[in-house]
Amino acid sequence: MKKLLLHLDTDLVASTFDQAVAYDSGVDNIIAHGGATRDNVTAHVHGMIFTRGGKNLKNSAIFIGGSNVAASELVGEAVKKAFFGPVRVSVMLDPNGSNTTAAAIARKVMTDYDITGKNVVIMGAGPVGQRTALYLLKEGAAKVVLTCRSMARSKATVEHMKKAYGVDVIPGETRSDEAVEALLKDAHVAIAAGPAGVCIVPESTWTSSKTLEVIADVNAVPPLGVEGIEVMDNGTEKQGVRFYGAIAIGNFKMKVHRGAVASLFDTNDLFLDETTIYDIACKIDNA
Repeated sequence: MKKLLLHLDTDLVASTFDQAVAYDSGVDNIIAHGGATRDNVTAHVHGMIFTRGGKNLKNSAIFIGGSNVAASELVGEAVKKAFFGPVRVSVMLDPNGSNTTAAAIARKVMTDYDITGKNVVIMGAGPVGQRTALYLLKEGAAKVVLTCRSMARSKATVEHMKKAYGVDVIPGETRSDEAVEALLKDAHVAIAAGPAGVCIVPESTWTSSKTLEVIADVNAVPPLGVEGIEVMDNGTEKQGVRFYGAIAIGNFKMKVHRGAVASLFDTNDLFLDETTIYDIACKIDNA
């Protein structure tokens, strides 16, 4: 029986990227629908769960994507509600690649590195930054500061994370080079997860820190998020600091993405989201 993947995308056109990765993960055929909302997906879900039964249900699965993370999460909730007891299929929620990217960042940072008791600064309070904070706190980081250019926005984000996940994250802002330098003064790990083509961490800010041990950057568009980093850096040591660039992180993100999609067809009751995709990443060699 063929492995079928229902691709529900909140963008008007379903992502070519996500479909290509799904085929590389062993999916036989993809049924893609753009413009997915919480109000129009139920019939599509029923089409997946009522056409196959019993042990054959595991040969069908659902992938939820889209550039609007909040909208995709609402679709995920609607998909859950469309199931009936054991009549369900496995689901993967990875809007904008945020869950798989964050998992890849965390695992790369912890390559031969113990995060326990370390201070982490994540510059970029979007979905990738938020999820990376969750994973590093889970692994024992002592303190995680999550920043953006606006302190008000950072505070709102960490308050949401407290309510949603019960974690304590410290808000910060990166409005100036001086502010970044102050944030890195006692940091052991710095992660640039901001917008493409924006340098958040000038070289002077990280070289002045006496405590930094690891720096990671997910921006592959010049100028890079960290001055002095290279996209291919994969544990490269510079001035006593270990660097991980966007392509090194991205290569591992692809492994996580493919591994997560493949796992959907092992059983019919998985729900892979920001809390569970990291568990998949931990089982994959991050070299």
